[in-house]
Amino acid sequence: MKKIKGKMELRYYDIPQNEFLIALQNQNWQNKYQTESDLLHFHNLMEIGVCRRGHGTMRLEDDVVRYESGMISIIPANYPHNTIPDIGTDNCWEYLFVDPEKIFAVVYADDILQQQKILENINRKAFLGREEDIPNMKNIICAIMSEMSRKQEFYRESTRGLGLALMMMIARMNSNVGNAPEGLRQKNGFDQVRPALEHIRDHYAMPMKIAEIASVCHMSESHFRRLFEENIGMTPVDYLNQVRVKKACDMIRKTGYSMEEIAVKVGFTTTSTFNRNFKRIVGTSPYQWKKSPENFEIRLADFNILIEKGW
Repeated sequence: MKKIKGKMELRYYDIPQNEFLIALQNQNWQNKYQTESDLLHFHNLMEIGVCRRGHGTMRLEDDVVRYESGMISIIPANYPHNTIPDIGTDNCWEYLFVDPEKIFAVVYADDILQQQKILENINRKAFLGREEDIPNMKNIICAIMSEMSRKQEFYRESTRGLGLALMMMIARMNSNVGNAPEGLRQKNGFDQVRPALEHIRDHYAMPMKIAEIASVCHMSESHFRRLFEENIGMTPVDYLNQVRVKKACDMIRKTGYSMEEIAVKVGFTTTSTFNRNFKRIVGTSPYQWKKSPENFEIRLADFNILIEKGW
């Protein structure tokens, strides 16, 4: 299939400190993000979706597949995709956004190699299939959603155990890509710069040169810059600054740090550089945003989705 090119967005979710997933349920998501057929996006977390009603088309990188009610999607972090309902149809999906690394960091705290092995299997490919093809996995997904909806006593412990079982099922399903039902292999184009996204995710607060990021992908700086912009739709510097500004917004909302402290903590070398990039991305200064952040969330939605806004 000929590669389809278009814009691409990072949609960033935050998980509360003591949890490893968030649940978005009963979300009617027919909005601008699902009406532009050329607009791919990717998340910082694994996305697990259950189609409750409706039908349409899903793009998983270069592949275009049909979905309908009763289907489940499993999409690794940093995997380009979008979901487009058929015109005139009523669609509803429910989602789990999961951080597998958080789970395995606890379970395999002293075994980094085992963590990496399982994560590689989990992130090997995307999946779209019918509930009846993966009944055990479907039951666990529904149980997690129920726990997250009710949030009764010990729900964190319950979802942690269920989440571990779910991740192991996904890893087992992906351990032999050729035998996985309706699996969709990840392609080479986006994969070549995927290590850069992970490096920025893990080290955004550190001083970072583009040559350093390029070396993670085993490329020359010039080749990396061209390939990154071709696949992500922005320069590596712009992407890095967007991640840093998103982290800064979280700190402004959740902590009492001064702007100078926040600038340093998210990786900006000077407050003036922080202020300039913040205003360019969000549309206002950090100080104005702190006074009334809700007025500017729609601007942040240009490159991410806030938890409060849902999908």
